[in-house]
Amino acid sequence: MNSLRTRLLVWLLALLLLAAAVFGWASYTSVLAETEALFDYQLRQMALSLRDQGEIAPDQAGALADEQFDFVVQIWTEDGRSIYASRPHPELPARALLGFADVRVGDLTWRTFSVATRARVIQVAQPQPVRRRLAAATALRSVAPLLMVAPLLALLGGWVVARALRPLRRLALDVRARDAQSLAPLRADALPDEVAPLVAALNALLALLGGALDAQRAFVADAAHELRSPLTALKLQLKLLRQAGSDEAARGAAVEQLTQGVDRAARLVEQLLVLARAEPGAALTTEPLDLAELARQALAELLPLASARGSDLSLHAEGAVPLHGDRAGLTALVRNLADNALRYSPPGARVELRVGVEQGAPWLQVDDAGPGIAAAERDKVFSRFVRGAAHDEPGSGLGLAIVRSVAQRHGATVALADSPLGGLRVTVRWPSTAPRP
Repeated sequence: MNSLRTRLLVWLLALLLLAAAVFGWASYTSVLAETEALFDYQLRQMALSLRDQGEIAPDQAGALADEQFDFVVQIWTEDGRSIYASRPHPELPARALLGFADVRVGDLTWRTFSVATRARVIQVAQPQPVRRRLAAATALRSVAPLLMVAPLLALLGGWVVARALRPLRRLALDVRARDAQSLAPLRADALPDEVAPLVAALNALLALLGGALDAQRAFVADAAHELRSPLTALKLQLKLLRQAGSDEAARGAAVEQLTQGVDRAARLVEQLLVLARAEPGAALTTEPLDLAELARQALAELLPLASARGSDLSLHAEGAVPLHGDRAGLTALVRNLADNALRYSPPGARVELRVGVEQGAPWLQVDDAGPGIAAAERDKVFSRFVRGAAHDEPGSGLGLAIVRSVAQRHGATVALADSPLGGLRVTVRWPSTAPRP
């Protein structure tokens, strides 16, 4: 029973039946008690009227002797001798108990009321089965309207449930009619208060999906555009290599250019893959790490580049810097910052990396002696395939985009500033891991 409509109907019908049963039983017992009290009142009034009358008139005696009359009137003298019975009956009470009493005679119980005068005792009796049958019939007649109305209430409850769930049905049809490209917000008008937050959450999710798809399309388009240039250059360099023939100098130059082109294309593809893994929605595997050790490993990979440029690459770390995060992503972050600092600094320049902890918050700082980035351009360079205007070094414009994506996935912030070395300072700060006081 997974249908919400079925559940509501079942529960409503169950509550309706329970309420009808309780109300019916209460009405039945109440009417039954009132009817019993009314019958007792009739017994008492009949006995008192005969007491005040003195003698029973012949016409009244004939009426009391009617077989259809439920009551039996008996009169005894003061010494106990029976002098009158309204009609014969095989089982009549043989004695009178003053007031109300239940008298058992054989298999039959009588409800009696007796009153005494100076000369006689008058008793009016009625069989209990007759009283109960009449009382039950009266009580059932009082409950009958409820039994007739119950099916109508059930139908009305079904109509109310269907009408109340109509917005949900319309919402389901709206969602069912969409395809993978339909990310427009769902209609939120005339929705119940219980459903409106769900629709708002779905619309927010659709907006996020739309933004992610737009970013993915832009990423694919930009990546295709950026890959076109190095691939075209590789084709041209292969053509030059074929044309070099036996000229060793030209052939060597062509091979060198081809090697550089392959390296640039491989680096671009590697950065694209790293950026794809750093995008929101990709799997993130975290583990306890040491930021200082990650920085040492990243710098070890860049030592050949630093040696080739004659640059001084140094790391300042006073001790371990504990951090919880994704090893591959954080390694790519440190390597891209150090690689950019080396490539955009002039040959022989100094590049410094510092790591530390401040009030439980790990931080990483990279300083270079390059041309830096103008303050007006610092917000733009975090976008994919965007490079500073003053940069002459060939590159793809993905380094800082990777840094920002990795940092955002770890809850860190990235800030750009002027470096004391004359170039750019990049500072990455992670949230504090120290326990709160």
